[in-house]
Amino acid sequence: MPPVTRSHARLEKLRSVLRGATTLLIVMQNNPDPDAIAAAAALREIANQLEGIACSLTHGGTIGRAENLALLRYLGVNPRPIETLDPTRFNRTAIVDAQPGAGNVSLDPAIRPDIVIDHHPIRPQTRSVPFTDIRRHYGATSTIMWEYLKAAGITIEPRLATALVYGIRSDTQDLGRETTRADIEAFLALYPMANPRALGRIVAAPLPRTYFARLRWVLDNAVIHGHSIVASVSPLDTPEMLAEAADLLLRVAGVSWVLCYGVIDDWLYVSLRTSDREPAAGTIARRLAGKRGYGGGHQALAGAQIPLSPSHRTGPGRSRFIRGIIGRFLKATGNAGEPAEPLCEPTRG
Repeated sequence: MPPVTRSHARLEKLRSVLRGATTLLIVMQNNPDPDAIAAAAALREIANQLEGIACSLTHGGTIGRAENLALLRYLGVNPRPIETLDPTRFNRTAIVDAQPGAGNVSLDPAIRPDIVIDHHPIRPQTRSVPFTDIRRHYGATSTIMWEYLKAAGITIEPRLATALVYGIRSDTQDLGRETTRADIEAFLALYPMANPRALGRIVAAPLPRTYFARLRWVLDNAVIHGHSIVASVSPLDTPEMLAEAADLLLRVAGVSWVLCYGVIDDWLYVSLRTSDREPAAGTIARRLAGKRGYGGGHQALAGAQIPLSPSHRTGPGRSRFIRGIIGRFLKATGNAGEPAEPLCEPTRG
């Protein structure tokens, strides 16, 4: 008889929570990214194959990034906006790639999930959940889900393998950011099962013209302060663009910190990126969010959502509030007082 590994023990505990249920609601973070989508698809496969449970995927916000929409089409998954369903009608509820109380999950706080699987630092609300698997040092939740699939002996079909590969790639920037040995092992095991052509089509999904208009705005309005860049993203329909812009701007020579920001529905969204080891981006995000907002993340990437008070929603009040956030960011990164220089010189006809 093979030895019982930690993965097998975790799988059995997960199954004990799922056992007896006929329906499972899998909640992803708002505006889910490839790692969240892949992890949710993997949990659906486990619940369906091992316990015969019918699963529904849901999320808050929108899914607007071309690559993410292409991934959903390839998987044949159609997650429902959380406001269109009643979570209390499901026997079990799970959150993947996020946690209750993090500010990026639209599940009613009064509903306690039964399962939380994530790779971000643990939140206080998570500790009371019946089943939790929080591995803050992993680069992707997709890696955690691969270990469950492996322990369960489930044959991973090419579509799911492709999604998990993309989830790991996107959250670790091709295994170059906050990557553990577990992420590398998962990637190497999954890639032979994946469909490389389909993966290529997903990564290079056609982009609408509006994407390039927003990108031009970002580049035209990005400002360098010492070794930091601050950029506004406007208009902002979904926070996904903030992350894309921040990843791009971190590649500017001589830059080690990036802050991108934008406003949606009277909330200020902030995306941080860094190549420095200290301080952690997640730490700064929490400081920027303060007591009224939500912030968190990892060493190299993080985000925050901050509600705007009525006096900060328009005009000079909003500008002052955003300048205050930028000032706190520059102070935290050691760039306070540095002269502001535009990233791009104005074009001349």
